[in-house]
Amino acid sequence: MTLDQLACFVAVTRVGHFTRAADEVGIAQPSLSRQIAALEKDLGTRLFDRGAGAVTLTDAGEALLPVAIRMLEDRAAAYRQIGELNGLVKGRLRLGATPSLCISLVADVLSRFHAIYPGIELHLTEAGSRTLVTKLDQGELDLALVVAERTDIDSGLVLTPLLSEELVVVSSAGKPPLTRHHSMTLAELANEELVACHANYDLRLTVDRAFAAAGLQARTVVEGAELDAVLRFVAHGIGVSVAPMMAALHYPGLRTTRLTAPQLTRTISLAHRAHLAPTRASAAFHTLLDDAIAENTARALASLSGEA
Repeated sequence: MTLDQLACFVAVTRVGHFTRAADEVGIAQPSLSRQIAALEKDLGTRLFDRGAGAVTLTDAGEALLPVAIRMLEDRAAAYRQIGELNGLVKGRLRLGATPSLCISLVADVLSRFHAIYPGIELHLTEAGSRTLVTKLDQGELDLALVVAERTDIDSGLVLTPLLSEELVVVSSAGKPPLTRHHSMTLAELANEELVACHANYDLRLTVDRAFAAAGLQARTVVEGAELDAVLRFVAHGIGVSVAPMMAALHYPGLRTTRLTAPQLTRTISLAHRAHLAPTRASAAFHTLLDDAIAENTARALASLSGEA
């Protein structure tokens, strides 16, 4: 039994599919299948029932799963402790962040972190807040930047609020302003053609709920895109959208307009496991994160007031 075999086993358990699990651990699907077969041979029993289009755990697999997770967490803890002995010369930081933060705040911080600590390996997982919390709880991440409103935290995790970010209306800078004022209402936005993210996107859910609560119907012309594509479509004049202020600042060709009645915000928080003290790499990342937040917040306020 090897830790690599256990990592393959846990990955298959998590995603329920051999090919997707192989992508997750970074090996070819035949190699992953051989790892699982070798593990089953060593244990003398099947770990998975392989049905049509579904992979489920056998009783033996159910018994092995918590043990495998603990062993992989012990390996991760060993890496962390050795990394602490090496200071910030060597080591790794496993960070999770939502897609909207990856194209704005996280891009800034990772650039600074790598310039200062080039010996630290950075592993980034991009996913929705709930998925990131699950991965953090399972020991797959050291830190996660999440949207607090979309996050269910249990007693094993700590959530530290970092900032309250305003959601703004974005439109093409190459087209006339949506309004003569510096702000517009949700009712006014309902008259515009919207470009929307896919249905289970955190941002999309927030906007949809705001329209529903106000008894309004959005005029969506394009939907189903990631935020990166949404902002590019808007910059090309296909429609308008609602986006986090910091993400909007990172795209040329966009005009931002404050949304009122109601004003929409989201709380960005840093999550970590309660029973583990932050590593030096995690603490250093948090410090750079605070600096970047202060700078981005100042830019956002200047942009909304028309100074930028």
